[in-house]
Amino acid sequence: MRHMLGGRAAARLSTGTSGAALAAAMLIAGLAMPAHAQEATEPAAEGEEVVITGFRAALESAVSTKKESEQIVESISAEDIGKLPDASIAESIARLPGLTSQRISGRSSFISIRGFGPDFSATLLNGRPQTSTNDNRGIEFDQYPSEVVNGVNVYKTPNASLTTQGLVGTVDIRTIRPLDYGKEVFAVGARGIYTDMGKLNSGSKDWGYRLNATYVGKFMDDRLGVALAAAYVDEPYQIEEFEAWGYATFAPNTNLVGGVKPFVTTSQLKRLGISGTIQADLGNNWEMTLDGFYSNFDDTQIKRGIELPLAWSGATLSPTGRETQDGVITAGTFTGVEGVVNNHNYLRQADLYSGGFNLKHEGDDGWNVNFDFGWSRTDRRELILESNAGTGPGGGVGATDTLSFRTTPSGTYFTSHVLNYSDPTLIVLTDPLGWGGGAPGGRQHGYYNDRIVDDELFSYLAEIEKEFDGGFIKSVKLGANYVDREKSLVPDEYFLQLSGGALQAQVPAQYRLTPTNLDYLGLGPMLSYNPLDLLNGGVYTRVANTAQDVLFKSFAVEEEVLSSFAMLNIDSDLGGARLTGNVGVLAQHTNQNSTGYIQTPTGPQLRTLGDDYWDILPSLSLSLRFDSDFVIRFGAAREIQRPRLDDMRVNIAYGANIAEGIVTGSGGNPSLRPYRATAFDLTFEKYWGRSGYVALQLFHKTLHNYIYTAERPFDYSSYPIIQPVPPVSTQGRISQPFNGDGGKIYGAEFAGTVPFETITSALSGFGVTGGVSYTKSQISPEPGQPPENIPGYSDWVANGTAYFEKWGFNVRGSVRYRSTFLGEFSGLGAVRTRRRALDETIIDAQIGYDFQPGSALEGLSLFLQGSNLTDEPFVAINPGRPLEVMNHQRFGRRFQAGFTFKF
Repeated sequence: MRHMLGGRAAARLSTGTSGAALAAAMLIAGLAMPAHAQEATEPAAEGEEVVITGFRAALESAVSTKKESEQIVESISAEDIGKLPDASIAESIARLPGLTSQRISGRSSFISIRGFGPDFSATLLNGRPQTSTNDNRGIEFDQYPSEVVNGVNVYKTPNASLTTQGLVGTVDIRTIRPLDYGKEVFAVGARGIYTDMGKLNSGSKDWGYRLNATYVGKFMDDRLGVALAAAYVDEPYQIEEFEAWGYATFAPNTNLVGGVKPFVTTSQLKRLGISGTIQADLGNNWEMTLDGFYSNFDDTQIKRGIELPLAWSGATLSPTGRETQDGVITAGTFTGVEGVVNNHNYLRQADLYSGGFNLKHEGDDGWNVNFDFGWSRTDRRELILESNAGTGPGGGVGATDTLSFRTTPSGTYFTSHVLNYSDPTLIVLTDPLGWGGGAPGGRQHGYYNDRIVDDELFSYLAEIEKEFDGGFIKSVKLGANYVDREKSLVPDEYFLQLSGGALQAQVPAQYRLTPTNLDYLGLGPMLSYNPLDLLNGGVYTRVANTAQDVLFKSFAVEEEVLSSFAMLNIDSDLGGARLTGNVGVLAQHTNQNSTGYIQTPTGPQLRTLGDDYWDILPSLSLSLRFDSDFVIRFGAAREIQRPRLDDMRVNIAYGANIAEGIVTGSGGNPSLRPYRATAFDLTFEKYWGRSGYVALQLFHKTLHNYIYTAERPFDYSSYPIIQPVPPVSTQGRISQPFNGDGGKIYGAEFAGTVPFETITSALSGFGVTGGVSYTKSQISPEPGQPPENIPGYSDWVANGTAYFEKWGFNVRGSVRYRSTFLGEFSGLGAVRTRRRALDETIIDAQIGYDFQPGSALEGLSLFLQGSNLTDEPFVAINPGRPLEVMNHQRFGRRFQAGFTFKF
């Protein structure tokens, strides 16, 4: 193992559609439809082959994968080359039974399995572990363009050979394997994108586009296959957001909004995704595969709003005109309000590289071998540039406002105000409330925070398997896997000060933009500019923030996981059924350490600390398969999920607690163990026809530990201490993540796909697919305490799609629902903060037409999609108080129209 100080880490630390549109699509389709198209979809004569394409073919493939798998799995596959059922891979995954997503900036990003957030699952690309574009392990799925993905399998139960696994599930994203595809094809596609929120900020867009191309070919008598796919997106997102500071106690059992921080946010997402695969049949049953993936992710945001201190400030609430409802003052008038006009830039750039090499042999004598190498790297920079303006420098200096407000389940808005927040002579660049007292000279007119994250992973796998003819044991598989991962975060932070030592200055005319309209809050227009332009133009200067807490934010974590496994595969007749499955054991040795700064009374010190441990993970998966296509599955396993990487940071800050006579501190814990659980699954599945099935899944997990943050005794005797007089004891306390008591997770899922032609031929082409899941969590992280909420956990998750597909036409409507959960929001300095999110229901729809074989435009597909058709907001509140809204984000509806053409 590399020593951290000598390796990479130490170096780093230094919808709806109009009737006219539908009619036009049907008219074009009718003109282009060959005369025999309808006949081709009628029931086939004896011996005639019926070819199913499009969404129904994707369902058939997914159901086949589920049926044949020895694990409990949910699956999606592309309808056709480069064509997943949704515009986003995250949205496609979120429609699977028992899964859902959390929206970030209006788009699905993180995936939740069985009600639990991304901290409890793992993600693979072609079977290999991946780095992430955030601070932790959870994959943001919008980094993978749907056009370069061929399918996704979500394993809800593990087996011994699944060496990278999650506690509630493992997501495996698959790209095209050209030798398996079966034919040569070249496909291109394009779509236009429109958001009905309009252009909320100056210079923003309400139109965007996506382009994609895919090629699959075979050469050398079908012994060499090549697959190439590329996708580019340039699309806008618009958000109207209300955020509250919190709610102050105004009187007994009566609360009042303490302050508000609303924003109009415009995001322009540009992403390039490229995937390539070379697959070769080397002869003598040897096959080689070389594949790579690259994603360039560039998300540029501008956030503009007016921050208004209310109850938590020098403002005064008028005694007249007050209204109270459910313990909250919902209407009134504040005088003496000093607002802060915010113009903030958020620039997030990430490059994700992933590749691998695979060599496998399937011998005629029953011996199989498999060698695999994988590499993944993410380079990410996230710049947050904040600029402040107001009526004067410091509190009590400039003009104040009188605001009449109303608090509703959508947040607080204002019915009247006095100041013109777009007047450049009134609203000037300054430190309006004197919040920058800690900056050099007491001047902080803005802040510059560049967060640099590097994440790199290497994986090595070797497997050998011996197959047997007949008997209870189908095969024996042995293998070993080694994964080395290193992730670091380094903040680069500066105070922004006006050049020349000025306390305030007008925004120069050349940098002023069209005022942003805040009418949705009742505040009218506000002064708008681009802070990055002011910095580049010399209006601002940067002054380094040398405070120790900046060093304290940095960390590097390295993990080395060596796995070995043995597994027996079973296939045997059992009465009138067939018993298949596997039993095995996975042994993992983990060596982990973290390098970071310790804030001591004598100054910061760089330290490397860590630990190593073993996990023994037995597993059993059995499937009893009846001739009637009825399947009973049972699974039992010991499961783990590794801790969040930021919880494993070594950083500690501490000092003398004179009042208690001890040393106290806080920080991370580089010795954390994984979440560990014993899991049982029982599933009843009934299949019929090509793609019909219903399934009832029951699951129960006993968590043997859970990671929580709390205080506990800690020995500081090995740390440098400046002893006060009288001296304090070094046997003190520390607040940091620990492995505590666990609890139970259990629930049930009901899922199915029902093609209506299996009920009556009159409904040929119609069908439904989806599922509903209920999960109950009883986890008490601290002994004797009541169960607590888990981030990302929802009791209920449901989704469904109704479809019609025939004669080239396809129409789909989808709905997904999740009950309330503890969501993640971006807080001060991009630090994630957790709040109670309300339940939400998202409705999407699509119509399209595929020109039929024999028509002049054969190979062309047209489609129109609408997302979030009911304009469902994302809302977070103080628990149990629906009028105390903490966040209310409105994303609007999105429409996409486009085509794919396959040669």
